[in-house]
Amino acid sequence: MSVNGRVIPHTPLAVDFWQVRKCPHTRLFFLSHMHTDHTAGLTSTWSDRPIYCSPVSADLLKLKLQVKPQWIHPLELDEPYMFPLDDTGKERLTVTLMDANHCPGSVMFLFQGYFGSILYTGDFRYAPSMLREPCLRNNIDIDVLYLDNTNCDPARVLPTRCRATHKIKEIIRSHPNHDVVIGLYSLGKESLLVDLAIEFKSWVEVSVERMETLRLLKLPNVFTTDVGAGRFRVVGQSDICYANMQQWNRVSPTLAILPTSRPLGSYHPNVHVVPYSDHSSYRELEDFIYAIKPTSLIPIVGKCLPVSLSALLPRRRRSDVLVPESVKNYMLTQPSARSAQQRRKGPPPGPRSPPRGVVFESSLGSPSSANSSKGSRDSSTQSNGAPEEGEDVKGEDVDVVGDVEPEDDGIGRDMSRRFVPVKCKKRIHNLCGLNIVNMVAEERLMAEFLTLSQFSQSNFAPSTIMTNIVPSLRAVKVTRVTPATDRVPESSRDVTSPRHDPFNKVSEVPVTLSHGEVEEIEGSILKRLPFTQEDMTRGGLLDHGFAKQFSLMP
Repeated sequence: MSVNGRVIPHTPLAVDFWQVRKCPHTRLFFLSHMHTDHTAGLTSTWSDRPIYCSPVSADLLKLKLQVKPQWIHPLELDEPYMFPLDDTGKERLTVTLMDANHCPGSVMFLFQGYFGSILYTGDFRYAPSMLREPCLRNNIDIDVLYLDNTNCDPARVLPTRCRATHKIKEIIRSHPNHDVVIGLYSLGKESLLVDLAIEFKSWVEVSVERMETLRLLKLPNVFTTDVGAGRFRVVGQSDICYANMQQWNRVSPTLAILPTSRPLGSYHPNVHVVPYSDHSSYRELEDFIYAIKPTSLIPIVGKCLPVSLSALLPRRRRSDVLVPESVKNYMLTQPSARSAQQRRKGPPPGPRSPPRGVVFESSLGSPSSANSSKGSRDSSTQSNGAPEEGEDVKGEDVDVVGDVEPEDDGIGRDMSRRFVPVKCKKRIHNLCGLNIVNMVAEERLMAEFLTLSQFSQSNFAPSTIMTNIVPSLRAVKVTRVTPATDRVPESSRDVTSPRHDPFNKVSEVPVTLSHGEVEEIEGSILKRLPFTQEDMTRGGLLDHGFAKQFSLMP
């Protein structure tokens, strides 16, 4: 399968090009239409990169290729859309979609940015009305024209689609007693079928798969899946062959029509090839180039163009494209490029979003905290919720502190994706059932991700220690420690007793504490915290002479 798509040089743009490994710097992918030679490589597994297309192509993407809707972004025609081309918003791209007059959903793209103006036709059939598009009517200088050169042969003369349709009707009228089989691709020339059905007042029989597409396109109700319901039947182009024609004519007289601009020969007297084309003829391409007057011309199909078309270009040279540094960094933040850079040099430079904060809770946390961690610690925790000794925390638990989730590769970051909470490796012990929560200040977490120039005095403001001074609402079962002086003498100790301590440690007796005892224990713990008011006062900046003694480089 040929690939009729292009990666736009010096930009993070690609049109009808889906081989991601060959363009790791591409950030924005555009689809001109849904023909297979323009979707080669695009499958249902497509992810992490947004696709921009017309609303009709967006619906066909979901129906035909089962691309996930979250990656499909339809754009309305004749409306300019602006996209950022870097992380700072300084460089922007303007995209305008125009009807390509080719097949349902087909569009042309006008890109405008630091690279100038680029017009990408995709597959199109030129009509003078295209020049009345608002974006082309404003005397815009087109620096590069990507041209559909499918019929770029001066020796081939193609009629208009109106004349080709008239020719098909004449053939059908000359065979009034014949069934008509029309060979088409899976998408395109639907207007021809509607015209024939209305002209001859007959149903058009189609397959169930094609009927799904026709219903999506919301065409007139002239199609059916009932066998033999109408005079017209649509099949694939490859189905019109000599063997099938022999079989069809045994059942009833059958006429086959192939509406295509390809130079095909008829191998059967009842097979008629009509030059009905959805691509521009050579003469139409000349008129289009003469009207647009692009600085340079690039073919979409293949790499060659007739000299006669190049002679129509104005004698002016396109200025060199200078890619801004911010755009270069933007193109390097692709997921594949980022992972390769991290393996070589560690995390890449540039702004990243820090986590909102990390919460460390006791093992007997509140019900809300237990629900938030449900499912991630089922198989790796004890009954109290803490990991067992010597066992790694699995599932969503992350052992590497400071690991940041990669950015979404789209324009805007997906704010619905949350950062994975960083779990402490140390075992969190049961502190008398107290629900003690230590909120790490967001400013401290930001320090790991911000450069020195991004700090301000407000980043060093004193933090407030949040404590839970309200006692538990229920009695808590704890272990009371019996001092060594209160123990039974060694000679009288019962070795078989379950309270026997062979290592001369304290004995443990389970008791139940009242609300007052719990409040007293909480107060004593809070008084012993290793913080004072002096620790949280503003210290000011270091003396300049003292700071110059140390190098800022690691």
